[in-house]
Amino acid sequence: MAKVTFKGNPVTLAGEEVKVGDQAPNFTALDNNLSEKSLNNYKGVRIISVVPSLDTGVCDAQTRRFNEEATKLDNVSVITISCDLPFAQKRWCGASGLENAITLSDHRDLSFGQAYGVVMKELRLLARAVFVIDSDNKVIYTEYVSEGTNHPDYDSALEVAKGAK
Repeated sequence: MAKVTFKGNPVTLAGEEVKVGDQAPNFTALDNNLSEKSLNNYKGVRIISVVPSLDTGVCDAQTRRFNEEATKLDNVSVITISCDLPFAQKRWCGASGLENAITLSDHRDLSFGQAYGVVMKELRLLARAVFVIDSDNKVIYTEYVSEGTNHPDYDSALEVAKGAK
């Protein structure tokens, strides 16, 4: 499993670590209207941006950056997943001017977090991570950010997404 700290303290990640070349695990999460969604609801190349909470500076910046960059790419969508409640995600989308951003809540049963190995057991939050999944549901990029308060490597993830089919 990836080694991750949050605010300098080691955390235990629960679930299965995902590696490049794996078939992307399916999951269920809730959208802003409390509708259940899964990976299969989204087609094409997907950047899955995992954040602990949209209400923090780094998570806000990460979500904005991936969504802004994705508008320049064909056939690429960004799915932001956190344990924030769907109501909080909807409020954040409206306040940020990103009403069309796809945000999913894993709060209910941690289905995504367990499937991708990003549940921080001690906090019941998701660890910061980025996954790029191609249109054949193959994982083509993974990053488990080693310190939860740091930014991910945006450029590497976006470069992989640009070249994906």
